Amino acid sequence: MSKALVIIPTYNELENVPLILDKVLNLSISFDILFVDDNSPDGTAELVKDYIKKYSTRVFLESKNKKEGLGKAYTHGFYWALSNDYQYIFEMDADLSHDPNDLVRMYQKIDGSNCDVIVGSRYINGINVLNWPLSRIILSYTASIYSRMITGLPVMDATSGFVGYKREVLEKINLKSILFNGYAFQIELKFKAYKNNFKILEIPIIFRDRIYGESKMNGDIILEAIFGLIKLKIYSFFNDLNK
Repeated sequence: MSKALVIIPTYNELENVPLILDKVLNLSISFDILFVDDNSPDGTAELVKDYIKKYSTRVFLESKNKKEGLGKAYTHGFYWALSNDYQYIFEMDADLSHDPNDLVRMYQKIDGSNCDVIVGSRYINGINVLNWPLSRIILSYTASIYSRMITGLPVMDATSGFVGYKREVLEKINLKSILFNGYAFQIELKFKAYKNNFKILEIPIIFRDRIYGESKMNGDIILEAIFGLIKLKIYSFFNDLNK
């Protein structure tokens, strides 16, 4: 058993599962993989089960009964990781927009330095995004600027979903208190880590748009991020973020 776990939420990622499994399982550092499937109708969970027969000590699956979204999938995975004694817990998309090779650099940073949260950042050194339309880049980059303005979070890529946490961070944050489920969820976790005095380090990555499958971005997710951050900031003034 590795001391590092990669949580990969899935919804209709049948074509991407074999690709990401092959890349992660063959890295120079050993990572276990937990897929949290949101009741995919395309057979994603069944395909993962086939791989578990071959890699039963490294690949795991948590299947949900209904589609609940990104935040709930990750929260479910966090509880699973903590209960199984992993020391480093990583988030990564299933669609290969995050290069699995970057997991090695992220692991080395969080294992070998005093940072508590490691962020694979698209914006720490300019804008490192490939094959996105200009409108999507503007939306994402503006969201990160907006998040810094509202919350004071000193992170260039606050909406990044390529993140690693030491278990102490997730133990300190009350996961039951998480407010959001879309991309605001990513900002909220980083904000709560920051407010609890954990050190956040960003390292540059190159983000590539997915080739297979469809993006889960929609208008509700955008609105949640816009108005949710104001709620989160106000909430932090009057409440203990860990309750």
